[in-house]
Amino acid sequence: MAEGKNKAAKAQEKGQEKKANRRGAARLAAVQALYQMDIAGAGINDVFAEFESHWIGNEVEGEKYLPAEAAFFRDVVSGVVRDQAKLDPLIDDALNKGWPLKRIDAILRAVLRAGSYELEHRKDVPGRVVVSEYVDVAHAFVEKDETGMVNAVLDQIARQFRADEFSRG
Repeated sequence: MAEGKNKAAKAQEKGQEKKANRRGAARLAAVQALYQMDIAGAGINDVFAEFESHWIGNEVEGEKYLPAEAAFFRDVVSGVVRDQAKLDPLIDDALNKGWPLKRIDAILRAVLRAGSYELEHRKDVPGRVVVSEYVDVAHAFVEKDETGMVNAVLDQIARQFRADEFSRG
């Protein structure tokens, strides 16, 4: 009996890991999509179609892109697009004075916007997980100093949206 419970617990843990990996891949894809929209002016429907049919879960130019939770990917991208006018001033306030968001690299803008959106709207994900995940996404694109800035900015924003989570230590 205990062995059956142990197997069930392991299966559940494995399922949660797989979901976390799919969400991590969705976050990475969302940041790439937001970057593409920012740089190339691509529309949201075009980006959804391109990423879901050509990138997510496929091999592109020798790189294997992990399967991603499509609904999560769509939620983050569409949420950032919808709320960008509200998110940008929050990020600006969290950045050191003299470094407005418009002076930040486009890829970092995408990371900060996606992380900020998720901190505000995805209460199903713990705030510390959101911050950590977007710092990991930033590692894929930028140097350590810049990932420290991502951590600091998202931590500050998390304390606004998730004060209860961050006051517990």
